[in-house]
Amino acid sequence: MSLYLGLLIFSFIVTSILIVPFINLLYKLKFTRRKEAPKTGIIPPFDKMHDIKAGTPIGGGILVILVVSILFAILFPPITYMGVFISAAYNIREEIQVIFFTFLAFGFLGLVDDIVKLFGKSEAGRMGMWAGLRRRQKFALQWVIALTAAFMLYHSLDIKIVNIPIIERVFNLGIFYIPFAAFTIVSFANAYNVTDGLDGLAAGLLMICLFAFWMIAAASLDTPLSVFIALWIGSLMSFLYFNVFPARIFMGDAGALAFGATLAVVGLLTGKIFALLIIGGIFIFELLSSFIQIFGWRVLGKPILPIAPFHLFFQLKKWEEPKIVMRAWLAGIMLAVFGLWLAVI
Repeated sequence: MSLYLGLLIFSFIVTSILIVPFINLLYKLKFTRRKEAPKTGIIPPFDKMHDIKAGTPIGGGILVILVVSILFAILFPPITYMGVFISAAYNIREEIQVIFFTFLAFGFLGLVDDIVKLFGKSEAGRMGMWAGLRRRQKFALQWVIALTAAFMLYHSLDIKIVNIPIIERVFNLGIFYIPFAAFTIVSFANAYNVTDGLDGLAAGLLMICLFAFWMIAAASLDTPLSVFIALWIGSLMSFLYFNVFPARIFMGDAGALAFGATLAVVGLLTGKIFALLIIGGIFIFELLSSFIQIFGWRVLGKPILPIAPFHLFFQLKKWEEPKIVMRAWLAGIMLAVFGLWLAVI
């Protein structure tokens, strides 16, 4: 465990050294949030509350992805020569491949979306102005990546079962594990993305989730996964220092899609998919609120909820942003504890 803690600290230090120059670079590249409100007509509530953040750099997720990936590539191979016993539930190379395929592929998709969103032309939509890749296009690409990762889990790692701890049942899904895993990955990628709307909200909740799965991975003696999560937490903690209110940098879709999808893969690798639904419960709840709202617009022609995703409801009620975030973190901690309890019973 001392090795993992050391890696976490080292990742935190490296990211802390790089993040201020990285923020300055984003300013020079004009990789900053722009105002999204329409110039004429009714201004959506979201734009009223959030266009004040225009001009803040976007791309913190890119830095975290690069730091974690490079540090893992540099540090993991020498670990075997440091007297550390390396163990894993699966073939180590195949496990590392599926983790970083998801991490990097979803990160690249998100980066393309960020570039189009920041430098492309906004279009009018039913729920306000829309910028970035078209929804159907981005959703289809997510499924392509997720199905590839799911196939790797099924074919390369031979994962095909789902364990339900409360009823103590194990279901062998066989080939149907691939669409199940892909659905889980796509769901969490989008759940994290819609949650990433307040300063520090999504990053803080993710850090809580990762601490829970770090304990699960360490308890199962999965060295590659434990090292990866340690590096991820360390880099994320440094990012979060600059992402809390008032944020000096945002994560962007590059980080949001990569982090949500990879969190799902972590849950699938540990075999704790049911615990994942609890530990990441706030992400799921936020996604459901957005789904309900989209359903209302497309099927009923009107919104069902006052606003979505759900965290914006509290802003609509004039709650201060840090108050919403801190209470969400507390709820996330309790869900993580409950999820850990389910994972060990």
